[in-house]
Amino acid sequence: MGNKQTIFSDEQLEAYQDCTFFTRDEILRIYSRFRELEPTLVPEDMSGNETSTVKMPYNKLEAMQELKENPFHRRVCEVFSEDGSGDMTFNDFLDMFSVFSEAAPRDIKSTYAFKIYDFDGDNHIGREDLEHTLNSLTKNELTAEEIEFAIDKVLEEADLDDDGSLSYMEFEHVISRAPDFLSTFHIRI
Repeated sequence: MGNKQTIFSDEQLEAYQDCTFFTRDEILRIYSRFRELEPTLVPEDMSGNETSTVKMPYNKLEAMQELKENPFHRRVCEVFSEDGSGDMTFNDFLDMFSVFSEAAPRDIKSTYAFKIYDFDGDNHIGREDLEHTLNSLTKNELTAEEIEFAIDKVLEEADLDDDGSLSYMEFEHVISRAPDFLSTFHIRI
């Protein structure tokens, strides 16, 4: 009989299929992408607890084609890494790809988009979060006056309860009116 190499146990693959939007083959392709980032770090057999203990350093993740051009690459990695460091286990990496997959529904995508823009983690997108977002999007090319003007306009349009910040519900309301959101909040495997 042949030597069939095991990367994941059948139970692991079934669990991944249950909690992601991927097939077995897609999960194995994502594992290959993870391993390619640093082959000496990632074992060929992940059937133990390696999926939650082996961490890919942020500097390897940010070099990925899908992330390196994204102005929020650091923040994306921080949000998806369980400890917030930006270093990711395979489980974190798979979660990120799942949320950014075409099959992920709008509500999951908007939840994670909100977390990415909520730089200070206070469950509101305030003026500082909006400033950080604008600076990331424009590569710090706006003047302080232009930033203040843009923030005022965003809050005027989207801050329905006039508390000076966007709650998740207000953010989701804005996202629901953005027809291209689903196609732009996406990574192809």
